[in-house]
Amino acid sequence: MSHITLTDFVETTFKTFNIPGVAVGVWLDGKEIYACYGVTSVDNPLPIDQNTLFALGSITKSFTATTLMRLVAEGKVELNAPVRRYIPELQLKDTQAADKVTVLNLLNHTSGLDWRVNADTGEGDDALERYVAKMAEVDLIAPLGSRVSYSQAGYNLLGRIIEKVTGQTFDRAVASLVFEPLGLSHSFFARDDIMTRRFAVGHDRSQDGTLSIARPWRHSRGDNPGGGIASSTADLLRWGRFHLGDGHAESGIRVLPTHVLHQMKDSTAELRASTLGDAIGLCWFLRDVDGVRTAGHGGSANGQFSELLIVPERNFAVISLTNAGPDGIPFNQEVVRWALENYLGIIDRDPEPISFDAARAQEIVGNYENEMMTFTIDTVGAGLRLEVLIKPEIRAAADQELPQDYAPFAFGLLPGDKDEYIITDGALKGQRGFFTRGTSGVVVGVDLAGRLFSRVQ
Repeated sequence: MSHITLTDFVETTFKTFNIPGVAVGVWLDGKEIYACYGVTSVDNPLPIDQNTLFALGSITKSFTATTLMRLVAEGKVELNAPVRRYIPELQLKDTQAADKVTVLNLLNHTSGLDWRVNADTGEGDDALERYVAKMAEVDLIAPLGSRVSYSQAGYNLLGRIIEKVTGQTFDRAVASLVFEPLGLSHSFFARDDIMTRRFAVGHDRSQDGTLSIARPWRHSRGDNPGGGIASSTADLLRWGRFHLGDGHAESGIRVLPTHVLHQMKDSTAELRASTLGDAIGLCWFLRDVDGVRTAGHGGSANGQFSELLIVPERNFAVISLTNAGPDGIPFNQEVVRWALENYLGIIDRDPEPISFDAARAQEIVGNYENEMMTFTIDTVGAGLRLEVLIKPEIRAAADQELPQDYAPFAFGLLPGDKDEYIITDGALKGQRGFFTRGTSGVVVGVDLAGRLFSRVQ
């Protein structure tokens, strides 16, 4: 335990990483602690405080899942029901999967659906309906129910279920079922709501270290269920406290039955060699850190990165929001680790990789890809290197600017014969993944951040 305060640590660390602005919040012993530094934008700088809005990216999924669980608690949706009960018109490339995929498969990323649909379906009230129509083009990258594979498309499909069941737009349903009863007065989807308040913009760092505004500010409305909320550190602490509680809002309104709230943090599927966690509940990633169970979710928008972690048995929550890539990810990780160690005495350490093994390296060197990205592994001297790039044709077809690619990463294999690895430098330092072998024993795929890349021959 150090004698440095949260404000000291955050101020020093944000300067070390040279990020324009950060907002950190901790819930401890019934008290809120905030540390906010820097500015919303290098072009139009305004000071950041606990009410400044940041684009949350995938932390939005926890709001989508909670909204859906309200409908489950009211008997309007069943977790094990086929999605087609609510969206009869659903078409997927695999017609059998379209018949059988369940609501639970979407919630815990076991649908086998690829990461996302690369389409802008506009800003109208029909954006999700049009997005779901495009899902007939999405590949299944694994058999239904066979494994966890992180899918933005799956969560956007959940958003459409919410629309069909409530008769409201997704954004309105989340506001009425979650934002309003919980008093989340600084959480919004619509750009018109966001732009009239103080909000952070994302930044990218070029090779020479210069920061520039990341555009577009965020993706289109069809992506809202998977990543469309802008919110503040103060609202996210209130959100964390709700998920640490018994299902009541601070006002006394019951938002979820206690058992349903707790059910969201029960394991539904195991994760292998994943930085996301050891298992997944109903959206929440579950991880044992130093023998203590945590639940959390991260998020990345264009040049903005977010992290939310709760520790139920200690009634503790930590939030970290940043507005620059690629350094926002390691900044958030350092803040969360510091908070766990200094407030709870919980140490979170990365496992050590083994020394370079030329024979094992030869088995994995090569090219891999998914719908959006390529993943290349080669050796540099007595070391392994990986590079993940957005495909040129995806960039060319995009009707908006996509985030910059990361520089290549050094990585190492982990001890044992499980084909697991860890990234050892750069923005994704500490990220873990694993290789998949086919029936003949040859490596056929690699996982990173819950996403599968298949080997290209």
